[in-house]
Amino acid sequence: MAKMQFTWDDLQFFLAVARSGQLSSAARNLRTSHATVSRRIDRLEFSLKVKLFERNPRGYVLTPVGHRFVETAEKVEQEAARLQEELSGGDLVQRGVVRMSAPEGFSNFFFAPRLAELSHYHPSITLELVTIQQIMSLSRKEADLAVVLDPPKAGPYHFEHLTFYQLQIYASKDYLVRNGAPQTPDDLLSHAFIGYIQDMIFAPGLDYLGDIHPKIRPGFQSSSIFSQLTATRNGLGLCVLPLFIAHQYPELRPVLPDTVLKRDYWIVCHHDMLQVPRIRSIMDFLRGSVKDNAHRFITDAP
Repeated sequence: MAKMQFTWDDLQFFLAVARSGQLSSAARNLRTSHATVSRRIDRLEFSLKVKLFERNPRGYVLTPVGHRFVETAEKVEQEAARLQEELSGGDLVQRGVVRMSAPEGFSNFFFAPRLAELSHYHPSITLELVTIQQIMSLSRKEADLAVVLDPPKAGPYHFEHLTFYQLQIYASKDYLVRNGAPQTPDDLLSHAFIGYIQDMIFAPGLDYLGDIHPKIRPGFQSSSIFSQLTATRNGLGLCVLPLFIAHQYPELRPVLPDTVLKRDYWIVCHHDMLQVPRIRSIMDFLRGSVKDNAHRFITDAP
């Protein structure tokens, strides 16, 4: 009987496809070609004499045998990482691509300014930051990691609370000079408002105006928080904005300062990705950055 022969490299290719479900994503993570990944998977299946994946138009789906093999391959991966760490004196080099999905506001106004710091600590990690206004599917591995407003209610996910954040109503100084400042919630109805397009709100946590006053109807609506901010700064009307965004613009003034909303950010990843060193590194960086800047999210934070 012929002996099974495969290498640790074969297992890396297997895990990359198992985690992404796509040859193209696995090739990007491994910095190789689509054809090479396909060839290595075919070689591994031939060596093991088993079918690890079902091929379909949407990608590669693990067979029952493939699911069982993931656990074995991940144990080998963890031991290889531990050995590498020991050989490098504890200075384990994290390598690879991490695709992270996050809301536009968090991405552009908090996380992006800290990318140089992230690169300094983890120069071998390539980050792909997705900010399009939709929920990326972690189950189909469209993203490796996500910052979300609402954690998943079910599924094979690890999720943890990242931070609370506060929001208030803001207007530009020029707008308030022209139109006066509302003194009560009912006064808001006589002012122009800026908000999200109602039927394009992709997360319940972004539905602010109903919490402010049920009769508010915004005159300008956009799916982009950046567009809403720009309109507010240019005096178009009142807008609900997170503190960590509004505080960066001194021309903005809080309106009805006792009216404060609170929302949450959560970190979510697929359980399969939780022990991947580069994923853990990005999660650790997120936690540390938010903790060091807690005062930007909550007014009474230390």
